[in-house]
Amino acid sequence: MALEITDANFDQLVSEGKPLVIDFWAEWCGPCRMIGPLIEELATEYEGKVTIGKLDVDNNDDVVSKFGIRNIPTVLFIKDGEVVDKQVGATNKAALAAKIDAML
Repeated sequence: MALEITDANFDQLVSEGKPLVIDFWAEWCGPCRMIGPLIEELATEYEGKVTIGKLDVDNNDDVVSKFGIRNIPTVLFIKDGEVVDKQVGATNKAALAAKIDAML
């Protein structure tokens, strides 16, 4: 299951050193709801290798501002504290998995 990422736990997750995938989403966003189940599946498939979570843009202004997120869904791929890849807009599971695999 995808982790709930918030302003409060973001820094701790980055400091753990494990690759991090963050789905920036909102309840009212149709395309976000389309990729939500894919994020959940990937979280299960990559459990133990990558931390995968969802961040609600309406409730976490600090992290949204830090990365300049203007469009959702946006999925950031973070390794060693740095953004190494980004997906803006809805996509398929294979494309997301390929970006995760490239981080490992």
